[in-house]
Amino acid sequence: MLPEDEEECEQHDPKTCMSQQAMNTLYEMRSDNMLCDATITLDDGIFNVHRVVLCSCSNYFRSRFCFDLANIARNYILKNFIEIYRKSNEIYKIGLDDFYDIINDDMLNTQREETVWDCCIRWIEYDSKNRTKYVPQLMHAVRLGLLNTRFFMEKVKDHYLVVNCDEAKPLIIETLTFLYDLDMIASRNDKMSTPALALPRLPHEVLFAIGGWSEGLPQKCIETYDTRADRWIRISAEDTSSPRAYHGTAVIGHKIYCIGGFDGVEYYNTCRVFDAVEKTWREISPMHNKRCYVSVATLNDYIYAMGGFDGQTRQSSAEKYDYRSNQWTMIASMNIQRSDASACTLNEKIYITGGFNGQECMNSAEYYDPNRNEWFLIPNMISRRSGVSCVSYKGYIYVMGGFNGLSRMNTGEKFDPIAQRWSPIKEMYHPRSNFGLEIIDDMIIAVGGFNGVATISHAECYVVEHDEWLEATDMGMVRSALTVNVVKELPNIRDYIHKDREHLIEERRQRMFPMNFQNNDNSNNSNNNVNDNDDNNNNVASAQNEINNRNYNDNRVPGIINMSNTNNRDNQRQIPVPAPRTHRGNFSQHILRNRRRT
Repeated sequence: MLPEDEEECEQHDPKTCMSQQAMNTLYEMRSDNMLCDATITLDDGIFNVHRVVLCSCSNYFRSRFCFDLANIARNYILKNFIEIYRKSNEIYKIGLDDFYDIINDDMLNTQREETVWDCCIRWIEYDSKNRTKYVPQLMHAVRLGLLNTRFFMEKVKDHYLVVNCDEAKPLIIETLTFLYDLDMIASRNDKMSTPALALPRLPHEVLFAIGGWSEGLPQKCIETYDTRADRWIRISAEDTSSPRAYHGTAVIGHKIYCIGGFDGVEYYNTCRVFDAVEKTWREISPMHNKRCYVSVATLNDYIYAMGGFDGQTRQSSAEKYDYRSNQWTMIASMNIQRSDASACTLNEKIYITGGFNGQECMNSAEYYDPNRNEWFLIPNMISRRSGVSCVSYKGYIYVMGGFNGLSRMNTGEKFDPIAQRWSPIKEMYHPRSNFGLEIIDDMIIAVGGFNGVATISHAECYVVEHDEWLEATDMGMVRSALTVNVVKELPNIRDYIHKDREHLIEERRQRMFPMNFQNNDNSNNSNNNVNDNDDNNNNVASAQNEINNRNYNDNRVPGIINMSNTNNRDNQRQIPVPAPRTHRGNFSQHILRNRRRT
């Protein structure tokens, strides 16, 4: 029984009394829910608790909570690997087992395996006397088949730690053979699986493409894009309500909010929300106004819907949605009527660009300051753009494509809010309006749209640092008037990525060279007596010489494999993932090697 006053406390041992006083204080804090960091649910209620107190008196809770904390710490390292690698030495102090488990994990968040290799070398050199012997083991954790070829030859194969290690040679030969086999893959008759050393890691963010217009009708289709595998996946979680196109979408947490739009007959003020964890749709409060061709952006967990067309007039009105209260509230109207514009957020302000006012395509742009509830015009864009898309990235507003009143455009420009100036950027491969634009894996990705002649499924990525566009794999269906959004850190991310990663190379080969496989089917019977062992031996023997003599030109988007065909007429146009419709690129050392355009 705990003492209730100081006199009774004095009769006890001071150490015991101090402990009892501390427990009294902790009990009061628990009762008042002060600094509690866990809850225990029982049949007769829920109790707030302090983990440290439970751990101090229970082995069960100690093992349970410490395991949770260890998982939290490990997941933090996996998610923030690049930042930790660059700024901290703590990762080099952990033991072999923990370090290996981290760099070997499919969820290690890195776009470049070069970074993983360099981290391994730093970890070894942190205590080279005791760690040099672990070189072969760590090499198995690095996806050597995804390394830039020049990097592999110069920084891995010829690294002094590898050259002096006999146990590393088999893996070096395996990697060389893999690279050589890719050069010969177009002429091979057998199927080629993706080896462990070339399996892409899993993404930490997924791109959702929702709805749109295709084949003369609005669509419900949902596809997701796996950046690390460069594959689109059709998701069977379509909205059970009406399809919609020319709508807007916004992400808060793991939920995608679909705002307004058009179903071919009706102009919507209705809104729906998709829970990407539960894979369910539900209705939320409608907007005050119907808005097709609406522009949508998020700021501080509010969703803003601006402009649009209600079936009669282009609007300058705007409103914001609070998901906590499920309410829309009108805000100040824009300076200009806009439908078919595009909006994004930068520096705690919402920018809206271009659009159509009912008479002309516009080059004007403005921003909204929520603190003042007021809109301010900024300098006009270089080009008029309706059906335009924009995003903010690293302090700039990037505006792409659209319709200028005469033609669909492939041009782009960026706005510097400090200099208050627009400047042109590299043009896209494909002219397009009413398309999706987002940021994923430090690239700006453009998806779908209308090119002035037809609705397209093409996707391409803009690498800001190099001012260049790289083609990615097409969506599964052509569509315009769609939206794309990135959802990060989904607990069920495996539901939205390409699952058959072991056959990525073979799938790509069959899409790029369909005629080869028809011919192979007719000639397989006559080739059954080929000595496969001799072929394999020849591959291993010639791999070193073949690759050593190669003129390296392996510029690609990090973390993605690439393949190409040297006989293609487009081989001077350096691109990433070859599109199945044109078989672009060169079948060379890496699957999906993203090559730059000259």
